Formats: sequence, C-alpha cells, structure tokens
Amino acid sequence: MGTDMNIDFVLRTIEERDIRFVRLWFTDVLGNLKSFSIASEDLEQAFEEGIGFDGSAVEGFVTAEESDMLAFPDAATFQIVPRMGNQAGTARIFCDIKTPSREPFDGDPRGCLERVFRAADNKGYVLMVGPKIEYFYFKDKGPIPVPLDDSGYFDLTASDAATDLRHQTILSLERMSVPVTYSYHTNGASQNAVELRYADARACADNIITARLVIRQVAYANNMFASFMPKPLTEVSGSGMFLYQSLFDHEGNNLFWAPKEHHPAHLSDIAQHYVAGLLKYAPDYTLITNPTVNSYKRLVRNGEVPIYATWGRKDRTALVRVPTHKPGKHQSTRVELRQADPTANPYLTFAITLAAGIRGIEEGLRLPDEVSTVAMTDAEARALGIERLPRSLGRAIERFENSSFVREALGDHICDYLLDVKRREWHDYRSTVTDWERDRYYAGI
Repeated sequence: MGTDMNIDFVLRTIEERDIRFVRLWFTDVLGNLKSFSIASEDLEQAFEEGIGFDGSAVEGFVTAEESDMLAFPDAATFQIVPRMGNQAGTARIFCDIKTPSREPFDGDPRGCLERVFRAADNKGYVLMVGPKIEYFYFKDKGPIPVPLDDSGYFDLTASDAATDLRHQTILSLERMSVPVTYSYHTNGASQNAVELRYADARACADNIITARLVIRQVAYANNMFASFMPKPLTEVSGSGMFLYQSLFDHEGNNLFWAPKEHHPAHLSDIAQHYVAGLLKYAPDYTLITNPTVNSYKRLVRNGEVPIYATWGRKDRTALVRVPTHKPGKHQSTRVELRQADPTANPYLTFAITLAAGIRGIEEGLRLPDEVSTVAMTDAEARALGIERLPRSLGRAIERFENSSFVREALGDHICDYLLDVKRREWHDYRSTVTDWERDRYYAGI
C-alpha cells in the first residue's frame, strides 16, 4: 500500500530520472499479467483518484453492464524499467483494483491476497515466502518444442546454452529490485530454475509476476522462447514452483523453529499446526496450485513430485518437505510446499495456502506421522488415512466446488469464475482427439 512518504518518493524519482511513461500492472483471475500506460504527469492524480478502465475487457472481472473499474497504483511497488536503446524512461507499478465506489474489487487476485494477509497479520502472523521457479527454454514458439540442450542437474557444459540467458535474466531482475538467490540447470533437457529471495507474501507474489515476464523477455531478445508449461515434454520431468514458507511475528522472529527435543524436525507447535492445515486442505485447493489440464501430467508417480498429502524431511515425494535444520540458523526454519507449478496465480496460491495454514493453527490440527510414499500404493495410503491429491483437472474441480473452506478464503466471485472457466477447459480437453489416440486406435484393433 502506498503511504504519503512512498508517494512523495515516487513522484520525486519520476521527475529526477526523466520518466515519461508509467505502466500500471495487475493480473486477471488466472494470473495473466495485464497492463496499460499513463503519462508520468498523470500519476499523482492516479494515486488520489485511481485510473478508470473497462473491467469487462479483462477475463473474469465484470460484465459489460458493470464495466467501470479503478486501478489505484501501489507506490511501494514502483520500479524503473531498464531502458532498451533510445527507449523513453519507463517505470512500472502494481495496482489495487477497486469499484467506482472505491471498495476493493472481489475479483482482484492481489486484493484477495491482501485481505488474507491482513487477517493473518492481525493475528500476529506474517507469511514469508521464497519461491523456486522451474521453466524450459526452447528454440522458438513453434508447435513442437525443440530443447536447446540435453544437460541435467547443475551441469556446466558446452551444451548448456541457457547459462548466459540465466545470467542476463538475473541482472535484469536485480535492476528491477527482484533479488535472485541462485539459478541453475535442472533435471530435464533445456529445463532451468531460478530461486528468488525471501519476501513477505505480497511482495513475493509481485516478484513472481515480474520474474515470469522478464524470463520470457530475455529469451525473446535472444531469439529463444521460455515456457512455464508444467510438462511440455513427455519424456522428461515437469516444472514446479516450489514455495518455501515460514511465519514470522511482528518483531521479526521465526515462529516455525523449535529445539529438536520439542520436535525431531525442529518444528514449533505453530509450524506443526500450519503444516497440518496445508495437508488437510491440499486436495481442496489443488485447482489453485495446479490450474491446467497439463498440470496433472506432472503430478504422476515418479519419485520427484507429490501425489499424496504427506510431509517429510528427505522424501521429495512429500507434499510438504521440511529442509534439514542448520545449527544456529533458527531464522531460516521453513517448510517447502512442493505441489504448485509455474502456471499458478501466485496471489491466489499464497492466499489459499496461508488461509489453510492459519486454519490449521486455529483448529489445533495434529501433524500426522512422517511417512515415505515413494513405494506406497493407493491401498496402503488409504489404510493409513493418507489422502491422494486429485489425479486430473476434473477431480480438482470437484474438490474445489464442494469445499466451503476455499469459498470462504477466496470469495464467491473468484470461486464462481474459476469453476466456470475450468469446467469449460476440462470439457474441451475431454472432447479433443489427440495424436496419441490416433496413433493407437485409428487403424483399428
């Protein structure tokens, strides 16, 4: 939110740095970045009165009969966009979307996260998140993905064509005040990852939106294409968006840490309840963390991704993994949610997972025993009371639709829109004949 001090700083910077245009950023319900530009001299008025735009032109916002919306710039998110050649000075700023009566708009994902974040903050909890985003580089945007290399985890070889792309991306992100902890080549052919530095949930979601755009822009500038599709290639592992989460109090203390005598994974009671909430409600919110048909091509049994709602320390098939505690690093205690993929809207993902964790704390949910699911069958999981995550977009829709929890957390507008658009996506997918089917059945049995 923009304070008077932030606004004064922004207006002074615009004048001193000769900024001519300001891009106003926001996302639709699905997380697609939207933007329009205003002249820099109109920004002061935008802070005070907002900038009107046609909300009916944004998928999932409003109908043509109630199309007037207002975008209010959030001065705390102001950043200068690095210049390209003789490009005029440009800045970007995220916006809060409001109705003509200046009430928060129920369909604004950023506003949804703000509401959940504030509710947790009022209880004394501040969610901090550090995301690791996987993605692929391909030679172009053609219908058949063509990898740039066949390298693997952490490889540094002549075939790793993406090293310079990643370095350019990091420099571009840092110029926009999005710090990167590290980057590397990951498991699949031409698959890469960047890990962004810890930030509060609101700032982290803004950073993810910025990172996805910059990654693609840098690739495009080098005549390549970056894809966040969860599983673009059949023969290699898919891409995830792994989320390191922890709760802090208002004094900056990590509320997740406890001595080993209290819990073998150094988890406090608050952390145990939080993780239990993530596990209990994971099947309900999978539509948010894994929102596409293709998302479920990644969530299959392969020893690397979660298919059950479990937790563990070394088991990377766990939904929630607890990284090994480093002595003296209490502030770094965190849990890793391994379910989400890069197509997820980060605002809604953080809102729903924070709400699930807080619900776990409020309900005093008990953290179940740590189990390994690497070789576990569905029958064995059921016998232990372990729930399987939805296997398809269709099943995720059913769980989402029947969950009072997600509707309470996200609101009717967002839930109703997601159910409508995702039902149509699922219907289109089920009625589409694929190459695999033609190859197998066209010539008859």
